[in-house]
Amino acid sequence: MPPTEHETQAAVFQKLNTTTKWPYSAREYFTRFAWEWVQRTLIRFSMRKAHRWRRFLLALFGAQINAPCGTKPTTRVLHPWLLTLGKHCTVSEGVTVYNLGHVTIGDHTVISQDVYICAGTHDYTQPDLPLQRQPITIGNGVWVCAGAFIGPGVTIGDNSVIGARAVVMKDVPPGVVVAGNPMKTIKNREMNNR
Repeated sequence: MPPTEHETQAAVFQKLNTTTKWPYSAREYFTRFAWEWVQRTLIRFSMRKAHRWRRFLLALFGAQINAPCGTKPTTRVLHPWLLTLGKHCTVSEGVTVYNLGHVTIGDHTVISQDVYICAGTHDYTQPDLPLQRQPITIGNGVWVCAGAFIGPGVTIGDNSVIGARAVVMKDVPPGVVVAGNPMKTIKNREMNNR
């Protein structure tokens, strides 16, 4: 008798009932709760040009801010205490900074609308999928164009450009233009000083 469909399926490797139920400390859960309400109210309904107000609130929750820099009312930061913003950087509308690990954004860097910066993942080689909090560093003078995805553990070199909708899962050297999914280096960034 041939095996049934159920009998031919592979055994399930990941066991979600074995994952860590509370990966953060009680204090961190409380701080996340308080921050979420600040973000949903005081930041979300702030004036578009109220950069100083949003910097104050981010710093109040532990962000390292090198003013002047700016975020928008719809910028979403998961853990402000794991965020460093450089001078004259801009984090635009609809950007998500999912910073389970530390995220550093350099001086004069632009993070365009709807970018997703993901500094966290799980080890899929283990059945309990342990949390990995890998840092992301985005250098000085970088432009991350609209809708790009920046993956865990990535470093983007100074003066590089990440094309719109690019998926960046490995380091980007300085001074290049990358685009695509998977990301590929397109060319060196030409810089004409006027």
